[in-house]
Amino acid sequence: MTADLAPHPVRERGATTIADRVVAKIAAQAAREALERIPEGGSPPHASVDVHRDVARVSVSLDLDYPTDVGRRCRAVRSRVRSRVEELVGMEVHDVSVHVERLHSAHTRPAGRRGDLV
Repeated sequence: MTADLAPHPVRERGATTIADRVVAKIAAQAAREALERIPEGGSPPHASVDVHRDVARVSVSLDLDYPTDVGRRCRAVRSRVRSRVEELVGMEVHDVSVHVERLHSAHTRPAGRRGDLV
């Protein structure tokens, strides 16, 4: 085989670009997986990302049930988001910020939302 016909190293074959919105969707899905369930009346997790080269910074907003161990649940979300983005996208994740937007309690939900008679 001549040098001209030899396969080129992977880095010389091209580039793959993954849109920020795709990384954000993966991060939001990973947060849902970490939470296991969305609180009744709550919103699913939402993620936004800032990608620079192959490094991502992720911000996740979510709702939690009350009472709950907020710190433990946020650590689980950070861990799951970091590992899934790194695994599925191949990017380093330097930072995962978790913002708890609301706590949902069975005692504070309107009766009509649970299907109870008002």
